[in-house]
Amino acid sequence: MSGQKDQPRGDIYTRITTRIVADLERGVRPWMQPWKASNVVGRVTRPLRHNGMPYSGMNVLLLWSEAVARGFTMPMWMTFRQALELGGAVRKGEVGATVVFASRFTKTELGAGGEEIDREIPFLKAYSVFNVAQVDGLPEHFYTREAEPVAEPMRGCERADRFFAQTKADIRYGGDRAFYAPATDHIQMPPLPAFRDADSFVATLSHEAVHWTAAHHRVNRDLSRYAKDRSERAREELIAELGSCFLCADLGIVPELEPRPDHAAYLQSWLKVLGDDRRAIFSAAAQAQSAVAYLHGLQGEMTEEQYAA
Repeated sequence: MSGQKDQPRGDIYTRITTRIVADLERGVRPWMQPWKASNVVGRVTRPLRHNGMPYSGMNVLLLWSEAVARGFTMPMWMTFRQALELGGAVRKGEVGATVVFASRFTKTELGAGGEEIDREIPFLKAYSVFNVAQVDGLPEHFYTREAEPVAEPMRGCERADRFFAQTKADIRYGGDRAFYAPATDHIQMPPLPAFRDADSFVATLSHEAVHWTAAHHRVNRDLSRYAKDRSERAREELIAELGSCFLCADLGIVPELEPRPDHAAYLQSWLKVLGDDRRAIFSAAAQAQSAVAYLHGLQGEMTEEQYAA
């Protein structure tokens, strides 16, 4: 077995951001890759832990990208030790994929007046996980998820209709543009026939619903500079795009594979944001996860899955 070597904590942000920037420079949105790969079969889903719980935030992007780059068709991942505990063994020579764990520790410092002040310091730790395709000897059900049938499109759309109805968002139909209007707190959507297919409609509505969560009485993301600051606009659009991908996966819907013209225009802005701030993609993924968790929280008993970091 060959895992990835431990890296200095501060370098994790740089390594991962550099990798994502390289994809964007090639015109590839790494968070969209899984559904462009012809070898990916079965239902659309987030990457899953060994116990079936979905990954969230940044780890979704990392493992989706890794799965496509290395041709893995099954969504489940586990650590070397978890594989052993389940009766399996990672094959010799296999290299793990990087996932990250965010936490905090408390450091006591002396204030200007000599008083003790507790300061919380965030840190990021990287560790390796392996796809089940890299592990031998696991119980048979770990290897059979790829044979699951793809959900019927109409059933997926019915589920999405129920999901968005439960949010009680003010969704209005008409015109030829999709957008969220903070001043009136409503989502504007072209009618369904204006879209290529029902999945594209749901993907676009998911994007706008993530914007909708920004209101101060929801998750409270500041949109005050959206119209004036290109950088802030790019950050918010990145949050909405990631959130849409997360939510579509949760709903079993294939996201919008072709970027909307207005969002494709953000590519250079995203490259600048990520180039200037190595933590920007981590922040965007975390805020996208928060937005999607809020939308799930409005479902009550309809929510089928709880998400862990």
